[in-house]
Amino acid sequence: MDNKIRIKSEEVLSDNWYVLKKIKFDFQHSDGTWQTHEREAYDRGNGSTILLYNRERGTVVLTRQFRLPTYINGNETGMMIEACAGLLEKDNPEECIRKETEEETGYRISKVKKAFEAYMSPGSVTEILYFFVAEYDHNMKVNEGGGLKEEEDIEVMELPFESAMKMIDSGEIRDGKTIMLLQYAKINDLL
Repeated sequence: MDNKIRIKSEEVLSDNWYVLKKIKFDFQHSDGTWQTHEREAYDRGNGSTILLYNRERGTVVLTRQFRLPTYINGNETGMMIEACAGLLEKDNPEECIRKETEEETGYRISKVKKAFEAYMSPGSVTEILYFFVAEYDHNMKVNEGGGLKEEEDIEVMELPFESAMKMIDSGEIRDGKTIMLLQYAKINDLL
């Protein structure tokens, strides 16, 4: 495939929490003409997320935590109900999600199944998110979860699957990755 993109310059605008770059590039349109664009791209690394489910009990494990960007954008409390997730850092997606699951939920899982992967906000963020599902039971509980105490304040929630699905309709669950995983569970008859 011919290269239809020519990067002309990159400027780091912020390297604080993650990296925000301003990129100037030429893009070749389908008619062969070239056009120069400038865009900002936020690189926060890639991540993994997981839906823990218990088929026998008909339950799922989710988390609740404060998310500043949602608060700034009108979420009164800033609290979000989400599937467990974390950044890969130096791990592969499966290693990452096993660690995050134990840190955030307190469950030590052995078998995970990759469901799919997706860019979550491809117009501005470089992140690819790897989606997993895994069965859990109470024998897998090794601690109370809640995240890294010095950095995170995470509430672990075990909910009936049907209640979680209704929480999408009511607006109590508005996190995209969580909605996608709950719908994946429904479509694939996991519960």
